[in-house]
Order: sequence, then structure tokens, then C-alpha cells
Amino acid sequence: MSLETELAPHPAQRQTAISEEFVAYCNAEFERRRNSGEDFDEAAYQEAMEMALVRLRQLEEEGLA
Repeated sequence: MSLETELAPHPAQRQTAISEEFVAYCNAEFERRRNSGEDFDEAAYQEAMEMALVRLRQLEEEGLA
């Protein structure tokens, strides 16, 4: 396995912001949970996602994510 496939790209070389990838993941997970037939607190999920997203975007702006 080459070194390129083992390491994540440097943040300056990323084409998609980590926050965008996080939102896509959260949206997919939200739909999966909504359609699972199990109890799911949608409001709590959305609130947690927003809190994490705010912090992640702060880190991106500071160049730390």
C-alpha cells in the first residue's frame, strides 16, 4: 500500500471542506434513522448536528480542520 492511500490529504489540498462532508454524512444518517422504524428524536439529532457543525466550521476558519 502506498503512502498516498494511507494518509489523508493536507487540508490545503482538500477539494471538499470537512464540514461539507460532515453535513452529507449527517443527512444520510438522519434519513437512515428516520426510516429505520425505531424511535428517533429528530430535534435532538438536528441540534447536536448544528452544534458540531458550528465548532467544525470555526476550526476550518482557524485552519485547524
